[in-house]
Amino acid sequence: MKVNIGKYPKDMTKDRKISVVIEPHDTWSMDSTLAYIIHPMLVQLKDQKTGASYVDDEDVPEEYRSTSSPPKKEEWDVDDNWFNRWDWIMDEMIWAFETINTDWEKEFYTPPAGEWSVENLGEIDMEGRKKVQDRLTNGFRLFGKYYQSLWD
Repeated sequence: MKVNIGKYPKDMTKDRKISVVIEPHDTWSMDSTLAYIIHPMLVQLKDQKTGASYVDDEDVPEEYRSTSSPPKKEEWDVDDNWFNRWDWIMDEMIWAFETINTDWEKEFYTPPAGEWSVENLGEIDMEGRKKVQDRLTNGFRLFGKYYQSLWD
């Protein structure tokens, strides 16, 4: 894959210079390929953050919900957890896109004792694996839900 996305032109009547070349191997595991691009962009966006998007209370832990903040002073004020919610969402997306390209599943696998065979596969901590898979799935769900909030 080769991607070159130029700066926004000063003259807004001109098009931005964009060149994208996708190789066949880039789509073999497209989720992995995109994660290598999305992860550093999310990290940079969080680091240079100048604002925070609206986040539904249902998407964050109880302690970050608007209902866990003191009442707003003015109708147009944001609650005390406004930025905490967005940071939590960003952290979950960043974690998911970083983790997907690691061998995270190995952590839950115990190789077989003795010689490997169909009858002797080893053990898998399915409960622990499911917790990580659920967090990954939620991070990607949040990415989709808040996709249009990824701006600075």
